[in-house]
Amino acid sequence: MRIRATTAAVSGALALSALAAPAALAADAPKVPAGVAAASKTAHSTSGKSAFSAAAAGTPYVLDASFSNVKVNKGKNVVVGISSVVKVPVSFTLTHAVDVNIHAADFVSAIELYRGTSFKDPIWFFDSDNAACTDTSATTASCTATVEVDPADLLNEDAGSWKAAGFAVAFNGEDQENPNLDNVGVAVTDPVAAFKLQRFSKLTVNASPEPVKKGKTITVTGSLTRANWDATKYSGYANQYVKLQYRKKTSSTYTTLKTIKSSSTGYLKTTTTATADGYYRYSFAGTTTTPAVSATGDYIDVQ
Repeated sequence: MRIRATTAAVSGALALSALAAPAALAADAPKVPAGVAAASKTAHSTSGKSAFSAAAAGTPYVLDASFSNVKVNKGKNVVVGISSVVKVPVSFTLTHAVDVNIHAADFVSAIELYRGTSFKDPIWFFDSDNAACTDTSATTASCTATVEVDPADLLNEDAGSWKAAGFAVAFNGEDQENPNLDNVGVAVTDPVAAFKLQRFSKLTVNASPEPVKKGKTITVTGSLTRANWDATKYSGYANQYVKLQYRKKTSSTYTTLKTIKSSSTGYLKTTTTATADGYYRYSFAGTTTTPAVSATGDYIDVQ
């Protein structure tokens, strides 16, 4: 099993070290460095003053900006397998004071996806890149960004309910190597959305014998598996209810014949009676941690 450092251990020094991040962002760096979010967390927390002042003078002020209309993955849950990085689109409306220059080279606005109690106290999180914003008025902008979720960073315990927060940092031309934090503005809107982070699921089916005589027994086997982030492989999903479904060759609609339970290894096996040419499949309704999935129908020729 992977071992990770807890985000609660992020120090004020680390938060401050990332104040140089906007220079990289201006050069089209792909992501908001974690420290920028950490800086936002520190400013957002009740203990933020001591954490910041330990590394630099001053305290960030509350930036007049807020996030609304946030959509994570277009309103759908985020499903992650075992190898491919999932690029999650996020969009939001950024509302700000007239004197906040959201297009400044050292202005950052982003979305953080996190698991935990709040933005300032997450168990685990992923930050978006710096958002691209288009003004819709003098004080509002429509913004989009992307969050990259790498399964190599996930543990099975991360599957389930997640939230999103919006954060913005205005550095206002400060020397980012040694800023006067009194001139750095931070805004956090938390939470702004909720979704499920789920382990990608697979479902197989095999009906036999084929062909088969009408009235004879058909045996239908299969397997229900899902991403195992701890082991970087697909593992059987045990003790889950799965429907055996059938549709005639001339129909486009599946009918449920029975419901069975997967074994301790995710294995599925049952029998049914051959009636007419058609397709058999297994269908799983999904859980909080695992999305619904249906196997591709297996055709049986009934003679």
